[in-house]
Amino acid sequence: MADESQTDAPRIGEARGPYDIENLATDPHELENSHLDLGSVLVPVVEGGQVTVEMSADHEPQSVYLVTPHGRITVSAYAAPKSPGLWREVVRELAESLRDDGAQASISDGHWGREVVGELDGATHRFIGVDGPRWMVRCVASGPTTSASEMAQLARAVLAETVVRRGTEPYPPRDPLPITLPPVLAEQVAAAQQQMMEEMAAAEEGPGPLIAPSGPAAGSAAPASDATDADAPVPGGAIDQLAAATVWTDAGEDVAEDDDSAGTAAGPADDEPPPAPSSGSAMQRFRRRGRR
Repeated sequence: MADESQTDAPRIGEARGPYDIENLATDPHELENSHLDLGSVLVPVVEGGQVTVEMSADHEPQSVYLVTPHGRITVSAYAAPKSPGLWREVVRELAESLRDDGAQASISDGHWGREVVGELDGATHRFIGVDGPRWMVRCVASGPTTSASEMAQLARAVLAETVVRRGTEPYPPRDPLPITLPPVLAEQVAAAQQQMMEEMAAAEEGPGPLIAPSGPAAGSAAPASDATDADAPVPGGAIDQLAAATVWTDAGEDVAEDDDSAGTAAGPADDEPPPAPSSGSAMQRFRRRGRR
């Protein structure tokens, strides 16, 4: 007889998330080509999108983005108390922080409750949060204001299929849960770090250019697969997008953490469209001010 609790457990594809991996009926191994496994979160890839890793001023991976035709999305998980309500606190403080950054901030009702929307210089940044068992997950969608409606729908769809892996380690509330890069992505980041070190060493002998993105150019197709069997990865899925991932960094001066440009990717080549502006600085300030 089937376990009744397992029968009632949600499955990927039902848009009932964000899911807690402990309560998910779907085997995580089945998500290899539909989700990016980042350790604490498993994020569904977007058809026709691209994976981008943004490096911090300290030359470490800072954010993993899903770059789409309408903008980009990042999903992060945070430790939370056993009792729900952390996102309600975040909403108020995040809206205040965005206004301090000079953005026009508003709070709207979404599928899971309150969403924070910031508009600045023709770009819209939407923050969507959901409280879970000892975790809070946050999705940030950033893109041109002209695509704000499409980005909102896409961000909610991504969050509805996101899986959180909280783990058992104790973390203070509001601390980000650790991110682990998939091996293919970690190799690309290591190569970018090595290239950065070489560029910095060369810069001591004279001026050098910004580091070029690692991996294929934005929007380029993933390498064709030679596999022909039924289990071959679906083109454009997580496996192909990881293989075609891009690492953005800047070999210039370090940027202060409070600066609005902190967390913003370096500009791509002249013939490539730049990613939507990052909105990480407001959340960084929130974490510093609100940590208890």
